[in-house]
Amino acid sequence: MSKHLDVLLQRGREEGQLSSISKAINSTETPVKEKHARRIILGTHREKGAFTFWSYALGLPLHSSAILSWKFCHVLHKVLRDGHQNSLQDCMRHHSSIVETGVMWGNLRDRHGYGQLVSLYAKLLITKMEFHTKHAEIRTNLEATDEVFERTVGTDINNVFQLTVEVFDYMDAELRVAEGVLRQLNTSIAISTMTSGQCRLAPLIQVIQDCSHLYHYSVKLLFKLHACLPADTLQGHRDRFLDQFHSLKTFFNKARDMLYFKRLIQIPRLPDSPPNFLRASALAEHVKPMVVIPDEEEPEEPEDDDPEPLIDVSEAPQPSMAPQPQVDIFDQAFGPPNNGFDDRDLQIESLKRELELLRAELERIKGEAQRYITQLKSQINSLEAELEEQRVQKQRALLENEQLRMELEATRRRNAEHESQQSLFSEAEKRSQATEQRYTKLKEKHAELVSNHAELLRKSADTVKMLSATQQTQEEVERTKQQLAFEVERVRQEADMKMEEQKFEMDKLRREMEEKNAEMARIRSALETNTKADQEKSSSLAALQVEKERLMRSVSEKEAELSAARHAHQLKESSLQQERLNREEHLQQKLLEEQFSLLQGTVTEAESIIQDALAKLDDPLHIRCTSSPDYLVSRAEATLGSIDKVKAGHSDYLKNMNDASGLLRALTQFSHLTADTIINGSATAHMAPTDHADRLTENCRGCANKSLEFLRELKSKASLRSADPAAIRAVVQKILRLAQDLRPKGADVGKEELGDLVDKEMASTSAAIEEAVRRIDEMMNQARRDTEGVKLEVNERILFSCTDLMQAIRMLVIASTDLQKEIVEGERGAATIKEFYARNSRWTEGLISAAKAVGWGATQMVDSADKVVLHTGKYEELIVCSHEIAASTAQLVAASKVKADRNSKKLGSLQQASRHVNEMAAKVVASTKTGQEQVEEKDTMDFSGMSLIKLKKEEMESQVKVLELESQLESERLRLGELRKKHYEHYGVPLDTAAAATAAQDNGLRAPSPSPAPGPAAPPSPKPSKPALLKKPALASKPHLPPKAGFR
Repeated sequence: MSKHLDVLLQRGREEGQLSSISKAINSTETPVKEKHARRIILGTHREKGAFTFWSYALGLPLHSSAILSWKFCHVLHKVLRDGHQNSLQDCMRHHSSIVETGVMWGNLRDRHGYGQLVSLYAKLLITKMEFHTKHAEIRTNLEATDEVFERTVGTDINNVFQLTVEVFDYMDAELRVAEGVLRQLNTSIAISTMTSGQCRLAPLIQVIQDCSHLYHYSVKLLFKLHACLPADTLQGHRDRFLDQFHSLKTFFNKARDMLYFKRLIQIPRLPDSPPNFLRASALAEHVKPMVVIPDEEEPEEPEDDDPEPLIDVSEAPQPSMAPQPQVDIFDQAFGPPNNGFDDRDLQIESLKRELELLRAELERIKGEAQRYITQLKSQINSLEAELEEQRVQKQRALLENEQLRMELEATRRRNAEHESQQSLFSEAEKRSQATEQRYTKLKEKHAELVSNHAELLRKSADTVKMLSATQQTQEEVERTKQQLAFEVERVRQEADMKMEEQKFEMDKLRREMEEKNAEMARIRSALETNTKADQEKSSSLAALQVEKERLMRSVSEKEAELSAARHAHQLKESSLQQERLNREEHLQQKLLEEQFSLLQGTVTEAESIIQDALAKLDDPLHIRCTSSPDYLVSRAEATLGSIDKVKAGHSDYLKNMNDASGLLRALTQFSHLTADTIINGSATAHMAPTDHADRLTENCRGCANKSLEFLRELKSKASLRSADPAAIRAVVQKILRLAQDLRPKGADVGKEELGDLVDKEMASTSAAIEEAVRRIDEMMNQARRDTEGVKLEVNERILFSCTDLMQAIRMLVIASTDLQKEIVEGERGAATIKEFYARNSRWTEGLISAAKAVGWGATQMVDSADKVVLHTGKYEELIVCSHEIAASTAQLVAASKVKADRNSKKLGSLQQASRHVNEMAAKVVASTKTGQEQVEEKDTMDFSGMSLIKLKKEEMESQVKVLELESQLESERLRLGELRKKHYEHYGVPLDTAAAATAAQDNGLRAPSPSPAPGPAAPPSPKPSKPALLKKPALASKPHLPPKAGFR
């Protein structure tokens, strides 16, 4: 009866646990109830594992619902944290299933947004399982004392370093889950008080508990590492900890503000700043964050599987009297239908009868339910009694188990004592032998002493006789006697002491011998019992030996059969090997023929491509096509790279003719790039000087001929091995050198650095403008302190106009930068920004030159204004600087405008900013001239007191001075023109364009600097009002002049 009740009780527990699992893990978007999770965890402790949980979980359709997978991960996290310690091993058996679920939902998108969360949660669970499997001393809930943690860490610094990395990975997995959940709550309509939000937030309670322990462990590990390793080595660890610290603090603060967590968990507060690991004493300031779960009992809810009544009749009112008939107005007017009877009355009567039947059925069901309840209560009482008895038996079994364990320990100790006694017995035998030897020596010594004593006694008697014989030596004899007596007494005392010592030693040795004999008796008895056990083992060993011989005979028989089968198998395998070799030879020959046929087809196609490019050299329609030397250089360099690939593919094919794929790919690329080089070389020759054009055309033709010869050698098996593309390489290198000679000079910056240099110069220009504005403000304040009256008014007007000009230049630089970004994004295509700048190197150099000129002009204007305010400079310098800034900004606008779209809004903004700069520059010039007129005092010309001769003399002196000044002006103009021509010649601008620009500037027209564009330079415009764009020389040192110190 008890066994039957045990089976029923166990079955009831399993059914209850399965019911809780089915209620906890479902596809409803609600959080897992705590009572269901608690029953599942109690089930793992009852069965000491998670067998029942996984038996149900393996049947869940996790691939069909992301919400179901999310709640499964939540329950599994709870089982790992709070379940039995054997649950970890049970979960590791299903490691691959968890990984597959995470990967599957990571690649899918569901409408609720749980897919990515399931993927992150699965990675967290895998990391948790692997970490605790590797470090079994740390429990799965991460609760460990400092002693256990120190023992796990150990003293090996390599183990500490590796454990720190694993703890960081563990923390990253936890924080990714938390960030994913909070990100979805921030971007969706769900909040913490709704079931959809609580379904996502519920697992974060376990995440908070894990993170608090992981943070504490990471702090201790980092302090331990810093105590053994230098700080520079651990810089990466500190950076990673700092990122985790800020992420964890943000997560805790957000979770602490949510209403959902306030009643479920008390979240700790992290310190404002992370620990300072460079200071060892900071470890004492560290406080372990403690997470507290309030002990609030969950309100008991009725079980979901309790039977519910079909109709609630508990509150049904009992009619006390018959209902009064209601008079209908329609009935009063037209009378009741169907001769006074209504169908509704019949329906009401039938419903009343059905209601009575249902009430009777309900009473019967209630009675049966009451009986079932009574029976179940009695069964529960009996099961509780049986459970109590089982508990008592369990306690008794535990006590017996403890007694058996103690007996086993005692047996082990006795065996160890037996072994020690054997060693002691052997040692005692050795000691007894040594003692016997010592005793023999002592006996010999004693006999020697006795003989010496007897000899002394004889000598004493002889001495007495000699004293009686001679009286002359009586005094000497008397003295000798006393000495002898003294010696005898001393010898006697020594002999007595040695005898006592020997007796003591003999007694001690006798006692030790008795103890050893008793120990020997005990050891002999133990040896006899061991001998009996050995005899029993030897008898069983003999039986096993007989069984072994029988098995050896059967093994020898099986080996004979196996050798015969192996021989037959070898014969069959040799025949199959021969057949396979024949087939492989046939397939090898067929493969070689197919590879060579593919090579011939590819070579034929490459010949047609190169022949088509060769035909374009003599095509009259191709004469109108032009190209730039820069593009030809890029094509020639690419062709040289393809020649290297062809050579490598050719050598690989000669080594292994079974695979011609590398040679086929290289030939395809080689044919297209060679044809492209030939066509672009011819197009470049159309714009080159005659000598360069003839040589370039001949080399292109030679490149085509050498390529066709090389391809013809590849088509024949006889000349396949001797084919060499070295002649093609030599011709392409000649084309490359000619293209490099045709490129414009003056590019002193590598093309790969142009993109970085553009951004650097734009930023430097902006910084120069900001510095100029700052210095103008300082000069304004200094002028207000040091000057007054008209001079203060003039200085303020000039400095205000300079400030407005700097603001206008700043807006111009911003507009130019925006337009430049639009141009690069619109025209670079699939290329990178650096590749676009390198491909348009001349346009890029124009932008760099313009940016340098603008920055230098701003710096020079500030220096000139400073000198004017301090009355150490000339007003003309400020006017020239204004003109220079206007020209530099015009150069920047022109350089930006070359590649811009005409309908671009940013181009309109740039042009408007340019007009504003010109207006502000004119304002600076006007204010400077006005101030000069106000400050400089003009002498009144009063010639009334001069004679005629004096007037004539002054007139002649004035004419001489005018002629001298005109001569100086002309020489300065010639010098300025030569300087400009030299600059234009240095930067590759044609001399006619430079002459036109110089003439325009001499006539007062400010020609903007050129904007280099890809391709040959355009001829100058015939209109004198629009001179060609000229490039200003790069002023490498001027834009970076150090700012002047403030006024004292």
